[in-house]
Amino acid sequence: MPVCLALIVSLLIALWSTMVVARQDPAPIKRAVEEFLRIQVAGLPGEVSFSVGAVDPNNHLAPCSGFDVSLPPGTRAWGRSNVTVRCLGEPSWTVFVPVQVKVVGDYLVTARPLAQGQSLTTVDLARQRGDLSSLPAGILTDEQQAVGRSARLSIAAGQPLRGDMLQQPVVVQQNQTVRVVTGGPGFQVANEGRALNNGLAGQVVQVRLGNGQIISGIARAGGIVEILF
Repeated sequence: MPVCLALIVSLLIALWSTMVVARQDPAPIKRAVEEFLRIQVAGLPGEVSFSVGAVDPNNHLAPCSGFDVSLPPGTRAWGRSNVTVRCLGEPSWTVFVPVQVKVVGDYLVTARPLAQGQSLTTVDLARQRGDLSSLPAGILTDEQQAVGRSARLSIAAGQPLRGDMLQQPVVVQQNQTVRVVTGGPGFQVANEGRALNNGLAGQVVQVRLGNGQIISGIARAGGIVEILF
C-alpha cells in the first residue's frame, strides 16, 4: 500500500475511533430530563404522568457530566413538547428531547343545550374525566368557574366548557334604577340614579344622578354601581 494511502487510512481509522469514544450516553440525559419534569409538573391538578423520548445512542456528542434542561420561553410542561438539554461542560452542545405530559382529571361539559345569554346553574353542568392536556386551552374544571356566568353563544349538550365561552352576567340594565354606593376608608354614601348602559359584573357603567350629574362606576350584582376612592 502506498505510504500516502496508508496514512490517510490511518487518519480515518483514528478519527472514527475518536467519534465512537465521544458518544454521549443517553441515560444521564434522560435522567436529567425526568428530574426537570418532576419539578415542572408538581402542583398540576389530576393524575400526572410523563414520558421522555429517545436520545440517539449513535450520537456524536462529547461526553458531559452536567446538563441544563429548559422549556422554550412562554411554554409549560403540558401535552407534547420538546425540552432543550444543554451540556454545561466543554465543548458545549445542545439537543432537543421530545416529551409528553399527561394530566388526567375531571373537566366540565354542558349537561344540556345552552342558549346565548343563558345564565348557568349547577344543573347545566356535568363532569367528564380525560386527559386535560389533550383538550383546548381554557377548559374549566371547577363549577365555581361557570355558575352564575352566561353563555356568549349557543352551546350544544355535551360540549367541553372553556372560559372564553362564558361571560360575567349582566347585572345592570340600561335605564334601570340603580343604587350608587360611594365609599372610602371609614365612610360610605348611597344614592340613586339611572343607568345609561348595560354592564356586566365588574364593568364600568355610566349613571345619571337625580341632579343630572353623570358619573362612572363599577357594576355589581343586585343593581349596585360602586364608586371607590
